[in-house]
Amino acid sequence: MTETNNGKAAAALTELATFVTTDIAGITRGRSFAASEIDSYLRKGVGWVPANLALTPFDLIAENNPWGSAGDLRLMADPDSKARVTCLPDETPLHFYHADITDLQGNAWDCCVRSFLKQTLKEYEQVGLKVISAVEQEFQLLGVDWPDAPSFGLRAQRRAEPFGSLLMTALQEAGAEPEMFLPEFGKDQFEITCRPADALTAADRGATIRAITKEVAALFGWNASFAPKTVSNGVGNGVHLHVSFTDLNGNPVTFDASRPGRLSKIAGAFAAGVIKHLPALTAFTAPSVLSYMRLVPHHWSAAYTCLGEKNREATLRICPTLDLPGSNPARQFNMEYRAADACASPHLSLAVLLKAGLEGIKAGLEQPPLINSDPSDFSAAEQEKLGIRRLPASLPEALDTLVADPVVTGWFSRDFLDCYMAMKRKEIEIVDGLSPDELCARYAAVY
Repeated sequence: MTETNNGKAAAALTELATFVTTDIAGITRGRSFAASEIDSYLRKGVGWVPANLALTPFDLIAENNPWGSAGDLRLMADPDSKARVTCLPDETPLHFYHADITDLQGNAWDCCVRSFLKQTLKEYEQVGLKVISAVEQEFQLLGVDWPDAPSFGLRAQRRAEPFGSLLMTALQEAGAEPEMFLPEFGKDQFEITCRPADALTAADRGATIRAITKEVAALFGWNASFAPKTVSNGVGNGVHLHVSFTDLNGNPVTFDASRPGRLSKIAGAFAAGVIKHLPALTAFTAPSVLSYMRLVPHHWSAAYTCLGEKNREATLRICPTLDLPGSNPARQFNMEYRAADACASPHLSLAVLLKAGLEGIKAGLEQPPLINSDPSDFSAAEQEKLGIRRLPASLPEALDTLVADPVVTGWFSRDFLDCYMAMKRKEIEIVDGLSPDELCARYAAVY
């Protein structure tokens, strides 16, 4: 029997379960109760407050939110989203469920981003499509004390042991289906990938992986930071959203070997919708002041509105397929959205990406041209001809671009938009005047 830090046997303590929501600041918050009462709480949920949505990442609330001190809501958990981890040494189980935010009658709250994603997926089913997705996430371990090791090197992975093995075990136990744990290019940087799943499960896994990675790192005395940057001159941490489609019977419909980039007509229309609304999407998918230190040209992140094939400077990238004998490219084929980071809710990021693509599908838009080199190398005239636009270079610019796109703003309720804008303006105010490295440190401590 193990003991916790206060000397009490972990097995003798009351296990807690938590209903969580990952909000518009990208923070996973929730309320806990005795896990033995789970059946009761799955029926009735736990209480929540509308103004919680106006919390900035720095735990100051945007005062001019739509609700103030009024209103009551419920967190209603999805039983299928259960994550329970028991393998962490000397720790009580980590046990939580992703939840929808509802009113007191159980109706979806119009500011719940998980419900927004669920509604978006229903709209895809109405046009005969199901969405398959996976989330790749980069992070850095802060507070480590070890020698430098080569990027992507076996030594870089092994020096972190048993962190990687424990993390993969915990994620497997939580049902997140981790695929790979790998050392990345940046200093003390790693990446976690997971298997494709339906889009709601993929978004839940995005939040689950962040929470569990932080939990495991803390056991070693480290901070696992998913912040877009942890030092101003360092490599950024991105979130890559992978998307493909099947028909309602599960047959893949994203691939067509006869078309440019091998994108089917419907996938090409999806890409066109994303590219058309991409500048406004960044207000949600790259939603921090720090995000725009990462979204710059020549950094293999994303800086322009372009579709590329196997091009890591493209914001929407057509991924390669394995072409060994017996492999089926149609079942591997997917697109990767690269202008996202962990300051965003994975549910909201995926939802706005899909909403933009659906606009393209419904309008029957033509597939954008393939840009298979660095888009910044084109002249201004060539960029205009190809529809290449620079993404917003700051959060204020992204918010202004969002307001100027009536299609994107039309997806949301007035309360949601008012709260989002108020919270983001407050965030900008809080970090105003910080140096680049101070800004990195402020966000790295939270994300």
